[in-house]
Amino acid sequence: MKKIMFVCHGNICRSPMAEFILKNMTEKRRIAHKYLIASSATSTEEIWGDIGNPVYPPAKKELAKHGITCEGKRAVQVTKSDYDKYDLFLVMDSQNERNIMAIFKADPDKKVHKLLEYTGFGGNVADPWFTGDFTMAYSDIYKGCEKLLSMLERE
Repeated sequence: MKKIMFVCHGNICRSPMAEFILKNMTEKRRIAHKYLIASSATSTEEIWGDIGNPVYPPAKKELAKHGITCEGKRAVQVTKSDYDKYDLFLVMDSQNERNIMAIFKADPDKKVHKLLEYTGFGGNVADPWFTGDFTMAYSDIYKGCEKLLSMLERE
């Protein structure tokens, strides 16, 4: 089973969108049993005590427009020990990459990548928390997940 963790700053917009987009893709293709898919934050800004905030309503609404639910998802923070539990960490932007490396301290197995690397264009998934453009974030994440899944299925 391939274990994949999507990571963004707060785990309320981009990384949960990616988590549920990829879960939906694997379910539709009847290959969900091959994957463990999760998401987390590099910060604790959306986590109060042990309880994380739910997916941000506009992100949840964008997923719902595509028939995808994220009910029950709450923000969690990535931990150093997650490095040994997952095969791949897909960050949304350069800042997420710097922050996750501060948590992991090293990436000897080259597990950390930007999601959009898989599209061949690279770059960052713009944070809709700031841009307000959840449709563009969904589109970029969908393209990244589609290419990622194609690559994983070829392996």
